[in-house]
Amino acid sequence: MNKEDKIKCDAIADQLIKSGMDVSQLFNKDGLLRQLTKSLLEKALEGEMNYHLGYSKNQRNISENSRNGHSSKTLLTDNGNLSLSVPRDRDSSFEPQIVAKRVTKINGLDEKIISMYARGLSVADIQSQLLELYDTEVSSGFISEVTNSVLEDVYSWQNRPLEDVYPIVYFDCIVVKVRQDKQIINKAVYVALGINMSGKKEVLGLWMSKNEGAKYWLSVLTELKNRGLQDILIVCTDNLKGINQSILAVYPKTEHQLCIVHQIRSSLRYISYKNRKEVARDLKTIYTAVNEEAAMVALGVFKEKYDSVYPQISKSWDKHWDNLINFLKYPQKIRTVIYTTNAIESLNSQFRKVIKNKKLFPSDDAVYKILYLAIRNLEKKWTMPVRNWNESIPYFMIHFEDRLGAYL
Repeated sequence: MNKEDKIKCDAIADQLIKSGMDVSQLFNKDGLLRQLTKSLLEKALEGEMNYHLGYSKNQRNISENSRNGHSSKTLLTDNGNLSLSVPRDRDSSFEPQIVAKRVTKINGLDEKIISMYARGLSVADIQSQLLELYDTEVSSGFISEVTNSVLEDVYSWQNRPLEDVYPIVYFDCIVVKVRQDKQIINKAVYVALGINMSGKKEVLGLWMSKNEGAKYWLSVLTELKNRGLQDILIVCTDNLKGINQSILAVYPKTEHQLCIVHQIRSSLRYISYKNRKEVARDLKTIYTAVNEEAAMVALGVFKEKYDSVYPQISKSWDKHWDNLINFLKYPQKIRTVIYTTNAIESLNSQFRKVIKNKKLFPSDDAVYKILYLAIRNLEKKWTMPVRNWNESIPYFMIHFEDRLGAYL
């Protein structure tokens, strides 16, 4: 608001106060503010019609076209539904600007709907909130139309260019129910969470699939590379099917660290409840070892104690050994950043909060839409580097000097 407009507004406010009017009545359901809005809009529409025809309502007709009564129009506003009388002309050439044709809302109602949708409110909940807070009734179709407006942003975001290198990228997934071909099926939504050179978290993309495997992960990693991501120092994942081969194909120098926490959970599935604490304590001697050699010794001790009873545990550790103990080559503070996928699991827990009221999604787009909005809200909070990043990045700069040097 410029200085001149402020002076005018202050003058109007002074007149209202001096009149002795109860100012609180301005904001009632049918208060003066609402009536004033209606009056101003209708007068503006009449002024636009005067300009369109070339003469005012009380002047002689100097045009072949003429007025043809009024039509009613309902606007959705922050102060409730507003019924307007919109002038018409005989040849239907009038195109109002202040309230354009097909416009049904003003005063930022879209943003309020999108904000509520992003926080996981169901369509019915949004309708109830708008009615309670703003005395505004909206249809489910209208809410879908508003939220669908973000799909273009989703597509742009999913295809945006990425930085040349991310020191760490986590991959994980959540499962959602989606209606497809008149059936309800489970689909996995895979998410890539990157840690950039500044140590800040950034969601790199979302992908949906019924099945995972080397071919699928190859397409995901190739897409990331085509978007500009030329190198990843460390990829951290759960034991996702086929991802290790795909990493070697697209990013052959990248180290693949399997999540130790997931490996421990998997190992303890085979154990009776009364023995879990003891087995977990003995497993800890492996992944807290000072280096790989000490970890190998600890695994040997574990085998001697448990292979006669739980042979499948050590077999699993042997099978994935190279990808489980990568983190042991790093200093202690860096290990805490890469030995677990907690960072991305925290993200997934936020996803689950916003989809808990969505027992079934009508389409893949509906899934992308709500998760993108959740990401947009979360990234506003990701303003600080991840824990221990200031200690980690100098080590990365030395350890990966030959690779990072090309991008700095």
